[in-house]
Amino acid sequence: MLEYRYDTQLLIEGARMSEEEIAKAISEIPGDSLLAVGDSEMMKIHYHTNVPWKVLELCSTIGEIYDIIVEDMERQSHGLQG
Repeated sequence: MLEYRYDTQLLIEGARMSEEEIAKAISEIPGDSLLAVGDSEMMKIHYHTNVPWKVLELCSTIGEIYDIIVEDMERQSHGLQG
């Protein structure tokens, strides 16, 4: 069993925050494999967590979010989609 089940990915437009500031805010949510890459106008987020809705909620307060992908890595490890 995986410690963090959901691979959560999204874009934040109009973030007006640094990669470090966004990474610090997201790291308050339990998870691992955090990547926050971009600039002050567009940020790509990748995070493994059991509570992807908290990541989405937080990111929606930072800027407009889109291209949201939440994949169940537990299902993937069993050869299933999603």
